[in-house]
Amino acid sequence: MSTATELEAAGVPFVSATVVRCASPTSARPGDRAVVLGDGSIDGFVGGSCADATVRLQALRVLETGEPVLLKILPGAEDGPAAEEGAVVVANPCLSGGALELFLEPHLPRPGLAVAGTSPIARALCSLSAAVGFAPRPGAVAEPGDFAAVVASLGHGDEDALRRALDAGCAYVALVASERRGAGVLDELRAAGVADADLARIRTPAGLDIHARTHEEIALSILAELVAVRRAPAVPDVPAPRVEAGHGGGGCCHG
Repeated sequence: MSTATELEAAGVPFVSATVVRCASPTSARPGDRAVVLGDGSIDGFVGGSCADATVRLQALRVLETGEPVLLKILPGAEDGPAAEEGAVVVANPCLSGGALELFLEPHLPRPGLAVAGTSPIARALCSLSAAVGFAPRPGAVAEPGDFAAVVASLGHGDEDALRRALDAGCAYVALVASERRGAGVLDELRAAGVADADLARIRTPAGLDIHARTHEEIALSILAELVAVRRAPAVPDVPAPRVEAGHGGGGCCHG
């Protein structure tokens, strides 16, 4: 079985499934483990055919949500959330009965953070961001798949690094600069043909306004903004209201 360390080193997302409780008849034992990959393959043993289909389905859901789950496979139970928060109950499909409880834990690759430049702020950001779960690459420009890009190169190749970040589709793109220099960089990108919609994605000055002064404080303000973007709840698509023919959209017309 591939070890968790090998998969994490390779940046492969997976779910670790561990049997924490079982009631006869069942072939599993507490401590039995398996790894579930994104394609649904199971490497290890957590109960055999009676449990595999359920574990596979719930593990793939855990990969989507990124939240761990206590999975309870119980005889005669009805599928649905358990009374306890963070638990899910699924009916045991096997005629022999038996019960299993498994802890499903997601292991997702750390989001990539390209930090262009080697300034003190860039070095401080790399240090802080690694401690909270990002994978910083100092002195690097963004690549496809990176979650974020921060340009802290003090005017050395700023425009190119920002364009690379926009092209890579980073969710967070920021430029460390004063308001005046930041506006100048945006003007140069606009003159070079970058669309206003893309320019609006660039955050400059970078970071939340926490009255930061030192390099480390500025890096902290950037990291706080970066975490806010990463943890922002998804906004569901809301269909536009239907307007019946012959009716206005809420306003009044006066002749």
